[in-house]
Amino acid sequence: MSPATNQAFVDDLALRHLDAAYNLGRWLLGNEQDAADAVHDAYLRAARASDTYAGGNARAWWLAIVRNCCLARLAIRNKEKRNVPIDKNPDAAEHWMPRTDADDVEDRVDSAKRQQLITQHLQNLPENFREVLILREIEELSYREIADVLQTPIGTVMSRLARGRALLQKALAENVNMQAPYGL
Repeated sequence: MSPATNQAFVDDLALRHLDAAYNLGRWLLGNEQDAADAVHDAYLRAARASDTYAGGNARAWWLAIVRNCCLARLAIRNKEKRNVPIDKNPDAAEHWMPRTDADDVEDRVDSAKRQQLITQHLQNLPENFREVLILREIEELSYREIADVLQTPIGTVMSRLARGRALLQKALAENVNMQAPYGL
């Protein structure tokens, strides 16, 4: 490919999958500004490395670059500060989780509380489990695509996904048990 063709390829790829890249960045980095910076860094890296793209799943190639940029930014941060809240706004869960069309006000309130709780516990998961859950459940990537993004075997993806789901379920169950009235 010529340099102009390479640039057009990267431009098209980045635009088509910008939302997924930005979403992955927000989940991995914990805030919108760092995510935007990481996606911009990824775009620059992709543009420089477009001549090395050997074909295959372009979306996975792009998200792998985004992930690597996010991981590079995380490596710079202090290890104790890795799990930064998604947003300081407690109502931010609605932005991150799918919305419901529930007719009843109580159902909507309960749903918002559940979404906030899921977001909170998802953010507290170890990074390797959190990123697999995000790529599978939110971005709806296949196991093969996740393996390509993470540059790891499919078996590892499946194992991390199962373990991440189990940890998330356990955290949610513990939260429910802590809120239950005594004597039940």
